[in-house]
Amino acid sequence: MKNIGPHVSASGGVENAPEAARQLGATAFALFTKNQRQWVSPPLSQKSIDLFKERCVNYGFSADYILPHDSYLINLGQPDDVKLEQSRAAFLDEMQRCEQLGLKMLNFHPGSHLKMISIDECLARIAESINIALSKTQGVIAVIENTAGQGSNVGFEFTQIAQIIDKVEDKSRVGVCIDTCHTYSAGYDLKTDAGYESTWRQFDEIIGLNYLKAIHLNDTKKEFASRVDRHDSIGKGFLGMDFFIRIMKDARFDHIPFILETPDESLWADEIKLLQELSK
Repeated sequence: MKNIGPHVSASGGVENAPEAARQLGATAFALFTKNQRQWVSPPLSQKSIDLFKERCVNYGFSADYILPHDSYLINLGQPDDVKLEQSRAAFLDEMQRCEQLGLKMLNFHPGSHLKMISIDECLARIAESINIALSKTQGVIAVIENTAGQGSNVGFEFTQIAQIIDKVEDKSRVGVCIDTCHTYSAGYDLKTDAGYESTWRQFDEIIGLNYLKAIHLNDTKKEFASRVDRHDSIGKGFLGMDFFIRIMKDARFDHIPFILETPDESLWADEIKLLQELSK
């Protein structure tokens, strides 16, 4: 059976996230550990840290199935050196918050070249940014999320992610989160039987399934290879229900968190229940 849950609100404090997930019947969840719209946030209080850990234990949430997400402001491939340092400082702060909360992973979008530097240079900056953060923290895995390839975002091709990982010094502390909407929009056909198998075979050959740490489970409002990032509710978009049945039955992914980032929060409890039934 898969461990499934949404990206829940941590409004009022990170300690509220496990409660929000529990109320939805989730066995996994994602959260922001700080205000994701601000570069700098107050440090976590010891009370919040202790309550978060206590509630995770009480509600049966393992750190293996909790996937914090960093701020969308951060661009680890930022071409401007001053702004790059700002992003690196913010990313380190987020890694340190994960350390404090006893969490094992931090999920992030790799970055954007902003049409100012080459893709290769952008990827090198991202890898260097990861190396800096890993050298100053312990125990937290930097989990690179694949993108849809919208605008100047990198990380939409498996080869680009592999290129980042190749330059990360501590391979034990880097991983990948596959977003199913992004993958389909980037031109990997998860929808058909043959396309599904081909996509995961390519992932294994180019990156390695051992690096897969999580899946963002989303349908998509946009057609195949659109390079546009627009999530849809489970079974309501172009991926369709057959895909979700297929991936819920795929035993290769039994031991990683599945995180919903679907747009209609009112459907989350029903989506979790449906997916859990499909995964039995």
